[in-house]
Amino acid sequence: MMLTHKFMCYYSLMIYREFKRQLGKAGITGREFSQLVKLHPNSLSNYAKGGVVPDHWAIVAALIGEMAEHGLDYTSVIEKVGCRPNKVRGKVGSERFGSSL
Repeated sequence: MMLTHKFMCYYSLMIYREFKRQLGKAGITGREFSQLVKLHPNSLSNYAKGGVVPDHWAIVAALIGEMAEHGLDYTSVIEKVGCRPNKVRGKVGSERFGSSL
């Protein structure tokens, strides 16, 4: 039986609780994870509200959890990649949508 891609993706989502468990294996908090990968902390709050974590952050969390469990230093690996912060979206200001003129 062949499964569709949509069906497989639906069941591959990492729930937020599992994400936090993986971070716990690595001995870090959500805030520390955010700082490590240059993710805005509000993004994690949004994921918590939604109950699931995007695949790319789920993979990172799972890998750092496993690396830490095996005594490997994940921080130096991530720092070598040189993550760049995401652009701020939805910010209210004088030139943005939702601003008061």
